Amino acid sequence: MKNEEIRNVKSFDELLDIKYGKIGAKERDAFEERAQYFVISEMLKETRKEAQITQEQLAEKVGTKKSYISRLENGKCDIQLSTLFRIFELGLGRRVNVLIS
Repeated sequence: MKNEEIRNVKSFDELLDIKYGKIGAKERDAFEERAQYFVISEMLKETRKEAQITQEQLAEKVGTKKSYISRLENGKCDIQLSTLFRIFELGLGRRVNVLIS
């Protein structure tokens, strides 16, 4: 049944509903959280590369270790909002806006 459902999908949201359940379902919420970590890690990696600085240089600027920056860029650890602001604003000279919906 799932394969046929997948073939008839018309949007990405429908595909997620089939694969992980509707928003609010435990499995879907876990997927959404992982997706957000991935987006943040990719933004961090790309912004750092655009700034032409190494992980080590960024770590020095924000007072952390290179290994922590590496883990963040690879989506291997959680990040506190204050740390996210410090990395982007102090370390990379970018402004961070948070939208809660």
